[in-house]
Amino acid sequence: MTAHDNTGRVLLYEAVKASLRAAIAKGEYVPGALFVTERKVCEEYGVSKTTAVRALNDLVAEGVLVRRQGSGTYVAEPQTSSPPTPRASRGSGNRHPTIACVLQGHGGGHVNQLLGGVEATCSALGFRVLLAYSENDSELEARALYRALDDDVDGIVLYPAEGHAHADLFAEIRHRNVPLVMVDRYRPDVPTDAVTADNLAVGYQVTQELLALGHRRILTLWNEVDCTSVRDRLTGHLQALRHNDVPIRPDLTVLRRYSGRPGSGATGTLEALLSHPEPPTVLLCGNGYTLAQAVEDVVALGMEIPGELDLAGMDDSGPFDILPLTAVAATLPSRQLGAEAMRLLHSRIGSPEPYRDVRHVVLPIAVRTRESAPGHLRVHQRTTRVPPEE
Repeated sequence: MTAHDNTGRVLLYEAVKASLRAAIAKGEYVPGALFVTERKVCEEYGVSKTTAVRALNDLVAEGVLVRRQGSGTYVAEPQTSSPPTPRASRGSGNRHPTIACVLQGHGGGHVNQLLGGVEATCSALGFRVLLAYSENDSELEARALYRALDDDVDGIVLYPAEGHAHADLFAEIRHRNVPLVMVDRYRPDVPTDAVTADNLAVGYQVTQELLALGHRRILTLWNEVDCTSVRDRLTGHLQALRHNDVPIRPDLTVLRRYSGRPGSGATGTLEALLSHPEPPTVLLCGNGYTLAQAVEDVVALGMEIPGELDLAGMDDSGPFDILPLTAVAATLPSRQLGAEAMRLLHSRIGSPEPYRDVRHVVLPIAVRTRESAPGHLRVHQRTTRVPPEE
């Protein structure tokens, strides 16, 4: 089906895609041959890179083209076997349909609650769960997804690893009609269903609360930089600053990885910023793991929390709960994310076109302040006093 805009006109990328498909059908590009590049498509059709990329990505997802990592894009070989059967007809005698759940990390309240939502919904629906963790490593993620295909699962829930690797693998999953729903974040280069928290609201609302507390110099810290959740949170943070006419300092808002110990480059940067004539008054941490590291590093630098420096968190993921240390923190609908992702996946299983009209479901978040929390801790650097010699 050809996509149209709200005026009924054919979308430009669809017109380019149709022309490329027709050229392949007429034999202008033979199977197995290297296909034209994005740049060539831009030149021949007079379109932007975004339009060219979308047209080519769709042809890859539909099995017309094949991407080979480090080599290029090729015309797919003609299929000698029958096309994939709808998922409903596979394993019809199996009383326990199975889904693969691949999570980018394990441990911490957010991931555990997300998994709990998936498992509870699977139990109610009569599904088995094959669980795997990628440790935020795209290679481990790819192995888990290939195993899911080998096991002939009925669907996949994926909390994707950071980055944009293995587009050809996702095209293969789509070509096999295995429905896939991404959760917590999505891949802009992979057209699938997704269920996420309102990450734009996370960045905006947490920043609004910090500004209301009088903070004007807010240092953002991140342990991931190449995923939609982080970029949306940064966008929300910047919007709040602009809406309140707060100057944006590039040294405080730059998207960079933070991790380390005193003396390392990352903590050295933190120490330098804290020594600035106008130092940050609060550290806004991208997630709970970054928050845990920031607490350790700030204490090692001999500073009090709160007092000399305050903390804020953009979510409640992490190895343990340290949100009571924060002035402001967002809490994610973690269990609902998992449950909604599984319900959406269930609606796709058995469909002959599980990737038609993909949906992005965005769930609301909550923000709590120190005043609304049941209590908070004060962290400071302890020193041992040695009594003078007599």
